[in-house]
Amino acid sequence: MIPKTLHTEWIELLADEFEKPYFSEIIRHYTLAKAHSVIFPPSDKTFHALNLTPPSRVRVVILGQDPYHESKMLNGIEIPQAMGLSFSVPRGVAIPPSLRNIYKELESTLAIPPPNHGDLTQWAHRGALLLNAILSVEKHKAASHRHFGWENFSDAIISTLSTHYQGIVFMLWGNYARKKAALIDSSKHCIIQAPHPSPLARGFVGSGVFVQAQNALQAMGKEPFDWHLV
Repeated sequence: MIPKTLHTEWIELLADEFEKPYFSEIIRHYTLAKAHSVIFPPSDKTFHALNLTPPSRVRVVILGQDPYHESKMLNGIEIPQAMGLSFSVPRGVAIPPSLRNIYKELESTLAIPPPNHGDLTQWAHRGALLLNAILSVEKHKAASHRHFGWENFSDAIISTLSTHYQGIVFMLWGNYARKKAALIDSSKHCIIQAPHPSPLARGFVGSGVFVQAQNALQAMGKEPFDWHLV
């Protein structure tokens, strides 16, 4: 089953994946879960990362693990933290600790001032695929959809990008993300590994990951990435 809301470039690139049994299982699990619980991100944002950044425009991949599972009341409206982009939250929602560390690293190494919001949509439009390995979660229950099969799909996205394109910078932060390095052809792409930006881990701030990304893009004959957020 091909998702109706998915960008046509991804539909063409991943056509074989939608025919595999695991994808039918994802749809089955998701449909059952949605019938009796609140799912984040909202269903129209499940494939948000892919829709904002079609494969032909991917310059950088930043891999997260699981969508945020909490929400905030704003003017009487419940706003989920999860918006379908790894590490990103909608404007008006408090900036998560991991994203604050990402901003700290950008400021200390590239002199990019941190914005007053956590919405990374601008990065996605510029070619940063902000991909979570798991694309949905039940409200208040972290990693509750890890058994759905989403990781088969996100692994396919990574390996397919690696096969069909070249010159992409893959940012793998933390032990979970680092395991995905095996899916990437390092002779065609740049893999940048670092500790997770969570304050519970140590070493992300000061790792130089964004400087490494800029240098790698230039070494591959590409323009540096614009990390500014307005």
